[in-house]
Amino acid sequence: MKDKFFAYIENLQDQITSKLEAIDGKAKFQEDNWKRAEGGGGRTRVIENGTIFEKGGVNISKVFGELPEALRKQFGVEEGNFFACGLSLVLHPTNPFVPTVHANWRYFEMYNSAGEIVTQWFGGGQDLTPYYLFDEDATHFHTVCKTACDKHNAEFYPKFKETCDKYFWNSHRNEARGIGGLFFDYLKETEDFTIEDRFNFVTEVGNSFLKSYVPIVEKRKEISFKREQKDWQEVRRGRYVEFNLVHDRGTLFGLKTNGRIESILMSLPPIVQWKYNHQPEENSEEERLLKILAAPKNWIV
Repeated sequence: MKDKFFAYIENLQDQITSKLEAIDGKAKFQEDNWKRAEGGGGRTRVIENGTIFEKGGVNISKVFGELPEALRKQFGVEEGNFFACGLSLVLHPTNPFVPTVHANWRYFEMYNSAGEIVTQWFGGGQDLTPYYLFDEDATHFHTVCKTACDKHNAEFYPKFKETCDKYFWNSHRNEARGIGGLFFDYLKETEDFTIEDRFNFVTEVGNSFLKSYVPIVEKRKEISFKREQKDWQEVRRGRYVEFNLVHDRGTLFGLKTNGRIESILMSLPPIVQWKYNHQPEENSEEERLLKILAAPKNWIV
């Protein structure tokens, strides 16, 4: 399964970066292949200063070896080896009317002293972070997520949407990072689902990513914007940074497993503002966004 899933994300990385380069029309992804001293490595691809994408990355990695101390404590074991692989992407567009998007799909195995798998699971999801909210874009994004889920189980979308709403929550700000999507973790083999079933579901979601995001980019990329709207985008990007550095499990996992720091922090936007006690104008589109982010919303009626 680990070889099968890694081959899948290698191919998916190629598909996504090729499509994004075609959309941008100017910038190309810079590729870095890196190795982890303790075992494994990855292929980082970053795009910067494009026509559409100010900064973005589509990374794959696989790491393995002895469980770091932090993970031994998390799993309640004294020793053990692990394998983890995944694809992680974040795209920060230049135009504030085009939303930031994040997605990742990953697989994990842990072994006993005899090298036998003692646990394995899939995780991942995708979520949208707009700076100016178009309800139809939110509905489109969630509809694609739901369609992918419904092909496998009717309970998946409402369950994983709720998990996403709870996870991507900046508790220190008491607001959502964005308008959500899907988030799932620890998808293990059960009486109802084989590990192959889990693979099929996660790859279904991964394959749906471009359908969920590209039409939104195409629709909004030509909207003209003012400096004040760019300022708002950069202020909201600050909240994105706060979530990733304070709450995000993937960032913390990478730091605790001695991952490549440039790849881990690839998710951070290039230019960010923190304005003291910044408040949008009353009855503005900026204020409307904050009101939406104050509580989870169902985007599909």
